[in-house]
Amino acid sequence: QVQLVESGGGLVQAGGSLRLSCAVSGITFSIYTMDWYRQAPGKQRELVAVIESSGSTNYADSVRGRFTISRDNAKNTVYLQMNSLKPEDTAVYYCKVPGRPDWGQGTQVTVSS
Repeated sequence: QVQLVESGGGLVQAGGSLRLSCAVSGITFSIYTMDWYRQAPGKQRELVAVIESSGSTNYADSVRGRFTISRDNAKNTVYLQMNSLKPEDTAVYYCKVPGRPDWGQGTQVTVSS
């Protein structure tokens, strides 16, 4: 079973920044692709960013150029640096291992206008 513990969320004004962290255990972290998702109130969960084991990354159009996903394999941790935040980025953010059913508790990000 994979354990995922997200942290780093909070309340920030529009234009501000936050850095989310996700500590992962229960797998050989370095060989897995990692995803960041978000779910806003009343909306479906949305894939935001992906980082492969090679370090290759991909982003949803809505966050490309503002968010950066990275990983530290020595710490079994994946990060999401979020800059130029907008009110529409308000959501609960989750990390996930693709193909595994496990979800963490998420971390709330609230962006005020």
